[in-house]
Amino acid sequence: MRIILILVLLLGGSAASASAQEWIQYGSKADLFAVNFPGEPKVEDIAYTTEFGIALPGRVYRADSGSSHYIVTVVDYGDAEKIHTDRAAKCRAAGGQSDACQNDWRSDVQGSMVFAASKFLKRDAKLNFFGWAVVDQVEGLRVQITSNADGSKTFGEIHRHGTRLYVLEATVPARAPAPGLFQQSLMFIDEEGRSIRYRSFYTTGYSDGWKFPAPAPPRAGGPPPPPAQK
Repeated sequence: MRIILILVLLLGGSAASASAQEWIQYGSKADLFAVNFPGEPKVEDIAYTTEFGIALPGRVYRADSGSSHYIVTVVDYGDAEKIHTDRAAKCRAAGGQSDACQNDWRSDVQGSMVFAASKFLKRDAKLNFFGWAVVDQVEGLRVQITSNADGSKTFGEIHRHGTRLYVLEATVPARAPAPGLFQQSLMFIDEEGRSIRYRSFYTTGYSDGWKFPAPAPPRAGGPPPPPAQK
């Protein structure tokens, strides 16, 4: 278990006396994460459009160091169910039927990491790596691409913890080393600023623990399948 002192910065607060190029461990009580940045990042509130077209609140944390750029985007999916449910109800009230008024909140939440990853894959770039990742037992996705325009390299990592989606992105020049100081420093923290690590894989896809293979859900229509033979 890692015991780490985290500098937790409230939004609007000031960093410790660090120069613009001095790496610091930055933490956000607002979004419950910590990561290394080359100086205190600029923070911007955003409206994030999900795969199924709803707008959710988010923040972008950004710090630059020369030609290298480090970004953490955090999106809160906490209101996704309510927004989708209200949209479906309005659709039905306006005369819509069946799939036209489908409530897509589960698909929007469960597919959020894949949707975020697809944004990297759609860039004018060569895909170098795409796969599963884990940080302190919190599952996620990792993607690495090389820009076809200038040869710069982008390292992305995506996780979902609680109601929030976290998208890390580091872009460095063509001949620069991998941004390990940023890429490997992500931590999830609690309201007291303490780092979180789980004993087993944390996935928001299962509410009662993680099993592999997962039990098959009931089939749609028809009689139940016969019992498995021993």
